[in-house]
Amino acid sequence: MAEGGTVDLIRLADGESSLVVRVLGRTMPGVLTLHDYLDAEIVVMSGFARGRLDVCLAPEDLDSWSQVLGELAAGRDAVWMDDGRNPEIRFEWSGQDGVAVFVVEDMAASRTSVRVPVRLADGWADEHRERLHRVRAAWPQEVVETSPGAYEWRR
Repeated sequence: MAEGGTVDLIRLADGESSLVVRVLGRTMPGVLTLHDYLDAEIVVMSGFARGRLDVCLAPEDLDSWSQVLGELAAGRDAVWMDDGRNPEIRFEWSGQDGVAVFVVEDMAASRTSVRVPVRLADGWADEHRERLHRVRAAWPQEVVETSPGAYEWRR
C-alpha cells in the first residue's frame, strides 16, 4: 500500500447497515510530534441514518483497537476510543447469532449518537486483524518518545 492511499481499518457491513473507519493518511507528515498521528473518518450508514465524522487516531488508538478486536472475537462487548478525544464507538452483541450493535457517540463535538445493528460475516475478526496490519504497514510508527515530551525519529 502506498503512503498516498486510504485503508479501511474497520468495515462492518451487511446489506443494510455499515460502520467504516477509513484511515486517510498522516496528520502532519514530517512534524516530529504529530507524524505518527493518522487522519481518519468514521462513516455510518443505515436505512435510517447516514453520517460522517473526522477523527485523528493516535498510535495508542491502534493498540487499543487490537485489544477491542480480541474482546469482540471472544464474544464480549467492548468500547473503542473512550478517552473523550474522539467519538466513542461501543460494540455490543445483540443476542442474535452473528449480529452486533455498534453505537457511535460524538458527545465532545456534535453531541449526537447513532445505534445500528449489523450482521457480521464469517471470518470478520481475522479480516479486521489483517486490516489493522495493513494500516500499520502503510503508516508505520517512525517516532519514539525518549522521555516525557522528548521525541526523536526511529533509527
